Amino acid sequence: MGIIKAVAGAIGGGLADQWLEVIEPDDMSDTTVFTRGVQARRGDKRSSNRRGSTDTVSNGSVVHVYPNQFMMLVDGGKIVDYTAEEGYYTVDDSSLPSLFNGQFGDALKESFSRIKYGGVPPTAQKVYYVNLQEIKGIKFGTRNPINYFDSFYNSELFLRSHGTYSIKITDPVLFYAEAIPRNKDRVDIDDINEQYLSEFLEALQAAINQMSADGQRISFVASKGRELSKYMADILDGDWRQMRGMEIRSVGIASISYDEESQKLINMRNQGAMLGDPGVREGYVQGSVARGMEAAGSNAAGSMAGFMGMGIGSNIGGGFMGAASQSNQQQMQNQKAPGGEKAEEDLWTCSCGHKNSGKFCAQCGKARPQAHTWTCQCGHVNQGKFCAECGKPAPKRLKCNRCGYEPDPAKPAPKFCPECGDPMDGADEV
Repeated sequence: MGIIKAVAGAIGGGLADQWLEVIEPDDMSDTTVFTRGVQARRGDKRSSNRRGSTDTVSNGSVVHVYPNQFMMLVDGGKIVDYTAEEGYYTVDDSSLPSLFNGQFGDALKESFSRIKYGGVPPTAQKVYYVNLQEIKGIKFGTRNPINYFDSFYNSELFLRSHGTYSIKITDPVLFYAEAIPRNKDRVDIDDINEQYLSEFLEALQAAINQMSADGQRISFVASKGRELSKYMADILDGDWRQMRGMEIRSVGIASISYDEESQKLINMRNQGAMLGDPGVREGYVQGSVARGMEAAGSNAAGSMAGFMGMGIGSNIGGGFMGAASQSNQQQMQNQKAPGGEKAEEDLWTCSCGHKNSGKFCAQCGKARPQAHTWTCQCGHVNQGKFCAECGKPAPKRLKCNRCGYEPDPAKPAPKFCPECGDPMDGADEV
């Protein structure tokens, strides 16, 4: 008993007149992985089923296979033929197995020769279909928190995760033999998922621990679905393909939550990072002062009493608040632009002796002196002793040591100061 491709010319609107018994898959939803074939015209008086048994596939019956379906013809408990190619096939008692491998190439032959039967009752002749589409939306949730060492927080944290994953059947013969319960004519993924879910969650913990070892931030886990799928595939796919003929296709993280202690540690670390910014600290100081004044104004004994109390408190804590504010402002003043390396390099000392970082002296108001620049003969403007473009040395810079006159360095140096007549020699070089 086997199947052969139906003649294309006989397929059309008159299909029911050509073959009176047409077998199609029973209703198959997005989560259905396995179902039995049923007659497309059940109850039709013109049916050619001569044996009259519901568990018999008549000789000459037509089997319809849709895209992304794998059809198996089972006789006496044995898988006698199959196809992964869409189309119409006729059942022929005298035909040898055709084994239409379709997208699977010769990979199915090994499974077929090794299994050849699925354990169904030995007297039944049936047609079965396996869903080759990606089975999506399989829900999962961690029963217990998963430990996660985060090097950024330098702490062992614990998280819970919920989401969905999908699988794809890669070897339908092996899947039928190992994953489908005996005597079942229809199976949804939820019917067989309990064992797989336990294995999935075990692999999920291993995958998340691997992400931790790879240095991923815990807050990034929810956005790392693709990476997580790869980790899961590395852990599970080899076993699942070999044992059951299926594999993990994708993992979607819907939510990540932390246990109470982990959330406290994360909040404490984030608050510390924020207060490490002098601008944030200064805002906190000023906010504390404003809140104190607001509280004083709403004092039940009267605002005057509140402000008197605030004045007493200011004598006690004002020194600390003032010192904190001054420290914050000094750090903000000394902070560099992005990069922040060696803020000391941005400081300059005024002629009055005060050290500053802005454009004007905070003590006397004098402008920050500009760095001396000179223009090379090649046209490049420089500040150092040599031209950054052509390498020529900078011209000597002169300043009269008597009156302070500075000649233009781009012009030939005068022998005498045009202002006071003093000779311009080596003593006037700056």
